Amino acid sequence: MEQAAHLVPLNWYLFLSTFLFCIGVMGVLFRRNAIIILMCIELMLNSVNLLLVAFSAYSGNSDGQVFVFFIMVVAAAEVAVGLALLISIYRNIGSTDIDVLNKLKW
Repeated sequence: MEQAAHLVPLNWYLFLSTFLFCIGVMGVLFRRNAIIILMCIELMLNSVNLLLVAFSAYSGNSDGQVFVFFIMVVAAAEVAVGLALLISIYRNIGSTDIDVLNKLKW
């Protein structure tokens, strides 16, 4: 069973996670829709989760999987609060464009 975890080299996990994280960063930096920005933040968190699980499997230690569980709980809470705020903002302003949200400043 332990041999099955090493079928895919660790470098592949590193490259995939780096690629996903870079997509998430580009989405946060260049997109203007708040919902897409939240999705890109989730993509970055999931790329970190992938690395934690990969390192956990390769080292034979389950600490990384415990961290993944806590990250997923925090991400779920973030999504719930973020979407509630976005729905409230959309009802008041009528847009989720972050450039339009400058109206919320004092």
